[in-house]
Amino acid sequence: MKPLYARHRLDIRPGQLVTAMTSMLATGRDRAASDLELAWSAEGAALACFSVRSGFHLLLRALDLEPGSEVLFSAVTHPDMPRLARHHGLVPVPLDLDPETLAPNAEQLERAITSSSRILVVAHLFGGHVELGPLAEVCRRHRVLLVEDCAQSYQGPPDSGDSRAAVSMFSFGILKTSTALGGAVLVVRDSSLLDRMRAIHERWPVQKRSAHVKRIAQTAAFVAMTRPLPYALAARMCGRDFDHFVNSSVRAFPAASTAELVLRLELRPCAPLLVFLRHRLETFDDARLLARAMSGERLASMLPVGQHVGGRAAAHSHWLFPIVVDDPGQLISAARSAGFDVARSASSVGAIAAPDSRPELEPIRAREVMSRLVFLPAYPELPAGSLERLSALLAGREAHAAYAR
Repeated sequence: MKPLYARHRLDIRPGQLVTAMTSMLATGRDRAASDLELAWSAEGAALACFSVRSGFHLLLRALDLEPGSEVLFSAVTHPDMPRLARHHGLVPVPLDLDPETLAPNAEQLERAITSSSRILVVAHLFGGHVELGPLAEVCRRHRVLLVEDCAQSYQGPPDSGDSRAAVSMFSFGILKTSTALGGAVLVVRDSSLLDRMRAIHERWPVQKRSAHVKRIAQTAAFVAMTRPLPYALAARMCGRDFDHFVNSSVRAFPAASTAELVLRLELRPCAPLLVFLRHRLETFDDARLLARAMSGERLASMLPVGQHVGGRAAAHSHWLFPIVVDDPGQLISAARSAGFDVARSASSVGAIAAPDSRPELEPIRAREVMSRLVFLPAYPELPAGSLERLSALLAGREAHAAYAR
């Protein structure tokens, strides 16, 4: 059977999964949380949470904004983020993105802000980084709280976010850089806001240890399954359901109503997760991050200008490698035949709809990009020559499409 290289390589090794299991012996949740938070921020600005979405929900609870207040989002983000804003009686408002940087600009923000605007959430997407300086200046002048979502852009210690953001959020879920199979760290630079968040957080129940054990087992199975030959077998057995199988294997929160989602989010991470997360930070693999970034840069250099989405971001670690093509379905089929699992669903983000009262803010560019987006495997563990084969495959399909036109 021909090997199939997975769309995304989990950033964890079998030995680290063994460490995750030995961490199940850890006790003393509060001490584990305090140790992790002080290791992250000696100034005491860090808060260990169950997930970024859990932390964002906690932030909105602590802010207790007036119903109808607006939360501005960079237009592409995880769909649960605007869901949570609506749950709190707030209005999500998108800011369209430049496809070359995946960033909103200060002029857009200036036009979108109203007297009801209270928060701006900027997501650093796919390993790229948004330059926050101009956005931060607009937020400062209009007294809008700037929050950065760094779930997809973490680059290891000492990365603790942009000091111009009021809150920086980092995720260590299964797909993320230096995954701890869950958990998040929020840096909250306003001590009074952090105190309010802690007071609410302490009333939430602790994640069941059995749920964390289950996550370790699921991850071990997924790591084994994504080796090239087992992955090819899984693709053959699943057929058209393969994407659903892969996505459900790594999804942290199954589909649920907003009320059910909130209940699942109102948890504190258990001691074993906190201890393992601290271990992952203390043993961060800088060499792999550099190799991943170099692999992404190399592939980007082989592609036509503009095909790599976000290619002109301020900085890039290439957590994922997104491109735009005219016919995603045909490319996916051709790439899988060549042994590469090119996919449309390697990330769960999507474009936010503009509120009915502000149709002029519909994120047209973001929607157009997302409709043509596919993700290429570009991680450093691919065999030699893989990036050249992928770029040749793309070049061949582009030439064919141009001839057909």
